[in-house]
Amino acid sequence: METAVYQPGTISTRILGAVFLWLFVFSGGFVFREPAPYELFAVVLIPFWFLAGLPLPRQIAPLFVLLTLYLVGGIIGLSQVKFLDDAPMFVAVTGFLALTSWFFACLIAEDHRRLKLITNAYLAGACFTIILGLIGYFRLVPGAFDLFTLYGRASGGFEDPNVFGPFLILPLGLLFYSILNREEGSSILRIFFMSFLLLGIFMSFSRASWGLAAFTLASIFLLSLINTRSSGDRLRMVILLFVALFAGFILLLIALSIDQVSSLFAERAQIVQNYDGGRLGRFARHAFGFRLVAERPLGLGALEFGKHYINGDPHNIWLKSFTAYGWLGGFCYPILVVWTIAKTVPLLFKPRPWQPVLIVSFVVFLGHQIVGIVIDIDHWRHYFLLLGLIWGMIAAEAKWSADHKHQEA
Repeated sequence: METAVYQPGTISTRILGAVFLWLFVFSGGFVFREPAPYELFAVVLIPFWFLAGLPLPRQIAPLFVLLTLYLVGGIIGLSQVKFLDDAPMFVAVTGFLALTSWFFACLIAEDHRRLKLITNAYLAGACFTIILGLIGYFRLVPGAFDLFTLYGRASGGFEDPNVFGPFLILPLGLLFYSILNREEGSSILRIFFMSFLLLGIFMSFSRASWGLAAFTLASIFLLSLINTRSSGDRLRMVILLFVALFAGFILLLIALSIDQVSSLFAERAQIVQNYDGGRLGRFARHAFGFRLVAERPLGLGALEFGKHYINGDPHNIWLKSFTAYGWLGGFCYPILVVWTIAKTVPLLFKPRPWQPVLIVSFVVFLGHQIVGIVIDIDHWRHYFLLLGLIWGMIAAEAKWSADHKHQEA
């Protein structure tokens, strides 16, 4: 049973709402600094939808409550900051991102067909930010190298290549799933866009995004095999996998034939970089940080960790949750992750119109928890979008089940 589409206002208002929603998602690929254009769209767009009557379904209550408590922990943590500086803005951005998560969950819960507009806008934003990264990396425009790269690595519309790369994973997974499962549309066009996304991920020279891409593609392949009952389709998937691996190997050899690329690849391919190990390395900071927050229930306050320990941020979302958001945020974050996983796993194997997006979103979400061990992901716009999409589909499932029970009765 198809649910009615909610759109605020007249036809012209509905079109305007859809256009701004598309632009809002599209702008997620351009975060040079905070607050970003993404936040500016949120300030205008989200109140518009809620004031127009967009409902807040009770099924997303765990997302709402846990993110609210997470934010409260950050606000309380400001009391531990000696000089506020940028700390209040940091917590405010966290609040905005939490709001975007609730917003996307409400949109999808009410009408899952909005997933198509959102994912199309995301793909467009991903492709455009890759173009910026390539323009910068290959110095195609004067000044572009300084603007769209960092440490010789493509960063596109982001400050950091380690955010640019993971941002591209969701559309990559969606395209891969659609090719594997022969969804309606041009496979050749999807292969082209998928290759373009892989190029962007490679040029980020981010070990985290490389690993996340491999994890995502492997997990989608496995789940597609499980959900496919036809032995012929399974054989086709296996053949496609080997063809893709061979094509990827050839493309990698071509890329490595460029001296500029091969030298940076050799450097970044090392599992442990010089800033990871050692007395002042990333992993030493993790151990130090957990010992430190064990004695600080209110945390250290936003952006304070680097001031307590030389060599920068925690680079660990689990530790960051405790340092910036106190014990309240530190415990709310893993609870939210576990709750999300527990609610989503049973839905992965139910044939629903949103199943492809749910499978890919869940896999990418799970991969982000692994990546979060070595990177702070608490201000990644696309991560909060993922959370919103997943909880929106959880709520949509509850609505779907209730409608079908009512029909049967």
